[in-house]
Amino acid sequence: MDDTALLDLAADLAERAGAEIRAIRDRGFQVHRKADQSVVTEADRAAEVIILAGLRAALPGCVVIAEEESAGGTTARPSAEFWLVDPLDGTREFASGGDDFAVNIGLVRNGLPVLGVVGVPAAREIFGGIVGAGAWRRKDGARTPIAARKPPPEGLTVVASRHHGDTAVLDAFLVGRTVAQLVNFGSSLKFCRLAEGQADVYPRFGRTMEWDTCAPHAVLLAAGGSVETLDGQGLRYGKPGWDNPHFVCWGVR
Repeated sequence: MDDTALLDLAADLAERAGAEIRAIRDRGFQVHRKADQSVVTEADRAAEVIILAGLRAALPGCVVIAEEESAGGTTARPSAEFWLVDPLDGTREFASGGDDFAVNIGLVRNGLPVLGVVGVPAAREIFGGIVGAGAWRRKDGARTPIAARKPPPEGLTVVASRHHGDTAVLDAFLVGRTVAQLVNFGSSLKFCRLAEGQADVYPRFGRTMEWDTCAPHAVLLAAGGSVETLDGQGLRYGKPGWDNPHFVCWGVR
């Protein structure tokens, strides 16, 4: 498959996983705790089953690193090309009745994200992108191109995590910058707000894992934005333990 076909495959799987997540939410579910005390639900596991089965059927032998498999002790070693999957990013939002949760499916080559989709089940929309080829949002069957923006004269729109992060560190980061507004979102939707030109910067000073960021990172890069570590380097993938350092997402700088 070429990258366009791979993106279409990921988008179809994100849509199918999103439909299952909505069905589980509609009928009700229980919330459990994993070993690290983070929350998990039936929807996380059911969505992951759909995505992994779809990728492995279409791409025999592909390497997939998925959140729930990893939490259960099943994980592969990174290779030159591998997928990163978070079947339900923002489980806390989902479990509390919010809408800021997402399905993340991203592809890495040689340590860098090359394509990804972010499904937004509550809104029935999907963001997708191939780095170097552009990004889009699909809703009601129609794809609309999206692009990051240059900050407007009135100042930055800053997006921040609803539940994670250090307010004092964020305030220090924003000193000397003209800020028009600060908006809180959950999950990988923060990246997508930059990718579609609704926000300008997302500083992340709390813990994230590679499956949290790969897909939306690819979408943002495809839309003309960037993701940098605090020393100005591009965020890379395949790190020991799958942990990310702190990073900052930008629109067009």
